[in-house]
Amino acid sequence: MTARRSAGLLLFRRAGRDLEVLLGHMGGPYFARKDAGAWTVPKGEYAPDEPAWEAARREFREELGLEPPDGEAVPLGEVRQTGGKIVTVWAVEGDLDPEDVHPGTFTIQWPPRSGRLAEFPELDRVRWFGLDAGRAVIVTAQTAFLDRLAEHSP
Repeated sequence: MTARRSAGLLLFRRAGRDLEVLLGHMGGPYFARKDAGAWTVPKGEYAPDEPAWEAARREFREELGLEPPDGEAVPLGEVRQTGGKIVTVWAVEGDLDPEDVHPGTFTIQWPPRSGRLAEFPELDRVRWFGLDAGRAVIVTAQTAFLDRLAEHSP
């Protein structure tokens, strides 16, 4: 079986001499009371015939409800998350106000085995983090993207 693949854009900005990254808190009931490990790069799955870069831009639109920035895309490579999903990310410099975000939604059966469908936001909030603060809350495998961004930036 082929591993599921996701692609995303890590928006970053400069705050003086430091970098900040925009992360999203995963929506839905499974992450509602979690903080550490519940934040992610805005990303999503894509089909094998869709280029990863196009999927990353599409997912940014779907997850944040905003157009992705047009800046230079810095490839940060890929990581394999605990569940086996392979995530590919590019960093793009830009800025946005988290209050402007209008996340897409997903539907699941909730509570489990209840037969009732409930709709939840893909990301229930987004926030700017310094790199160290981001490392403390992001999905563990995705810390590599923050490290690679730090290495790339002077």
